[in-house]
Amino acid sequence: MSDLTDLLQAPGAAVEADDDFDAVNALFRDKGWSDGLPIVPPTIERVEQMLAYCDRPWNEPVGKMAPRYGEATPVRLAANAVMAGCRPEYFPLILLTIEALCDEQFNLYGIQATTHQCAPLMIVNGPIVKELGINGGHNAFGPGVQANATLGRAIRLALVNIGGAIPGLGDMSTFGAPQKYTYCVAENEEASPWEPLHVERGFPREASTVTVVGAEGPHNVNDHESHTAEGICTTIAGTLSTTGNNDLYYDAEPLIVFGPEHARTVAEQGWSKADARRFIYEQAQIPMGRFSKENIERRFRVAPLFEGRYAQAGYEALVPMVRRPEAIMIAVIGGAGKHSAVIPTFGATHAVTRALKTRDGTLARSVEAFRRR
Repeated sequence: MSDLTDLLQAPGAAVEADDDFDAVNALFRDKGWSDGLPIVPPTIERVEQMLAYCDRPWNEPVGKMAPRYGEATPVRLAANAVMAGCRPEYFPLILLTIEALCDEQFNLYGIQATTHQCAPLMIVNGPIVKELGINGGHNAFGPGVQANATLGRAIRLALVNIGGAIPGLGDMSTFGAPQKYTYCVAENEEASPWEPLHVERGFPREASTVTVVGAEGPHNVNDHESHTAEGICTTIAGTLSTTGNNDLYYDAEPLIVFGPEHARTVAEQGWSKADARRFIYEQAQIPMGRFSKENIERRFRVAPLFEGRYAQAGYEALVPMVRRPEAIMIAVIGGAGKHSAVIPTFGATHAVTRALKTRDGTLARSVEAFRRR
């Protein structure tokens, strides 16, 4: 592996700045290299500490990040991770997440450049959750835990500085959204009555994984009254069923986040995830007459997605929110409280899951497997 000092000899590879926190932050703000919040200056020493948990060549791209298609090398990612406030042991998870984001089926270009308000959501599963202290319980989508906050922020800074998602230039989101600062959670596997997300997606339980979803923010599902599986899933289906939802118009994969209390009620009545999916799919349908006339003509009369199903249909015809039950993803996240959440997506995207592996292809039992000796 190349020494970091040697790598930084290339023109433009390093920036000289005064050894002053405020001066460095002013420079980075002026250059458009921050998210507006103060950053940790990415000194050579700090970047080297981050790269201590990298078992691959520091200048070998993990992927190319749209829309700029900048090369996401470990050294560049390490600099962004330092800026975000990450601890060095978080770094293997950052590399894994970037690999997932650059998978073609995720459609990073669309998610980065759209006028929609989506952002990549990281969902972490497996033993690494406890090892790194990633929150999947109370306030999992909110502040208070370094791992969640800085992991998500490191990805955002990389999306900007390597991918070119500069607001108004590469990132054309009409409104933007809070999740564009940081969007990282763990699944609350211990509180889940079902198999965890990564097992359902084909990975062994002992694997540590990241699933990336091109997602909106969570839409709360408040149901303190229902005490049956059917009741809770009816309320969830109602929250999913909206006419302005991107998922309606694509072969999409919306995410349903069951709070542990709702999940327990549903499972105690004998419902599996597949049962919940099927019921939500059947209930999450909207009469075509609820849409504007312009949308009916463009989206339903002629759109190839529906294969002519609504070419002559009346306004009472039901339009499903997703194409098939299996398209609905389910995870259990959060703490006590009779709440769940619906997380719509960009629509033209598919979730990608990657397992944490060492260079020889074996599952990593701990981030210590990536430490340079």
